[in-house]
Amino acid sequence: MMKEKVIYKEIKDIVNPEHSVLVVWDVQNALVNSVFNKHDFVSSLKDLIAEARKNSVPIIYTKITPLPFRFESGYRLYSSMKRYGSSDPKKMKFMEPGSPEAEIYAEFEPQKDDLILPKNTADIFVGTNFELMMRNAGIETTIFTGIATEFGIESSARSSGNRGFYPVVVEDCVSSSNKDMHDAALKVMRTQVIVSTSAEITNSWKH
Repeated sequence: MMKEKVIYKEIKDIVNPEHSVLVVWDVQNALVNSVFNKHDFVSSLKDLIAEARKNSVPIIYTKITPLPFRFESGYRLYSSMKRYGSSDPKKMKFMEPGSPEAEIYAEFEPQKDDLILPKNTADIFVGTNFELMMRNAGIETTIFTGIATEFGIESSARSSGNRGFYPVVVEDCVSSSNKDMHDAALKVMRTQVIVSTSAEITNSWKH
């Protein structure tokens, strides 16, 4: 007999701590210090992380970890040069491992049970074991927070949905250095993934 398919329809069921993970995307010093709404972003995300820990929701921090120059793609070098106004790819030192800018922002410091996932693309599923880990842990919902809304958050949320996970983006816990791009990305994502607030999520965890 075929097992009846369960489809979650309410946010409390979608983000149930028993099958959810909280992804804290690239909250490294250089990025946190550049967002347009730093105070509100830091405050909201700190509270959500604290509630996730209270409810035993696993937390995974991602860190931009560049590949050695020889093994990086030409397109990604080109894209970074264009984005940061550099004419020499060998001088690109963005998020160099061990540099202060690459460290996780102190107010979001991971705890011993949290995982740190090094990655080098704007998609959490590319070049990592993230999907394997989620399947092994019985995770069905990926809750995305962090920086930047229009880059890794949007890419990873879409990719998550394409792989059959429930993708949830927490609108007050994602940010960018560019407010217009942040707002535009959220507008698009509301038609493609689940966009919620931290209050909606934490309230559902209390019931």
